[in-house]
Amino acid sequence: MSPWLIVMLVICVILIIGIVVLYILGKKSQKKKEEQDAQIAASAQTVSLLIIDKKRMRLKDAGLPAAVVEQTPKLLRRSKVPVVKAKAGPKIVTMLCDAEVFELIPIKKEVKAVISGLYITGVRGIRGNLEVRTKKKGFLARLRSKAAEAETLKAGKNTSSKNGKKK
Repeated sequence: MSPWLIVMLVICVILIIGIVVLYILGKKSQKKKEEQDAQIAASAQTVSLLIIDKKRMRLKDAGLPAAVVEQTPKLLRRSKVPVVKAKAGPKIVTMLCDAEVFELIPIKKEVKAVISGLYITGVRGIRGNLEVRTKKKGFLARLRSKAAEAETLKAGKNTSSKNGKKK
């Protein structure tokens, strides 16, 4: 056999083994995630919170209890997580939040939150619906949208002027 054929076969075998390993690890992590979600749902409570502040910050700097920081893996301690400071009754507490829910939480408003321990899993407004805040467009995004509008207007004028000449 030629050396190129042998190299290609070895690479294919390594890729197939890698795909199988990733598939097995993915299945295990998916089962683990489902179990954790079931535990979170079992201990969920609905609480009225007044949201003071929210931001993404490192777990070490968030002001969470030492037991929470110790239980997290070392790699995750440095990553930024969504943190919400809220007033629950007379206490001001620091809570972690689901990434999807973090975008919905309004600042300086009262909400009904579904919490499990120090983790916010859901939120809804007390007085009506929550306002979904739209992100500001960046400079380049605004320029692109203006350019696209100009192109559509220009294309519309060209078609109308061509139609006018044919008559």
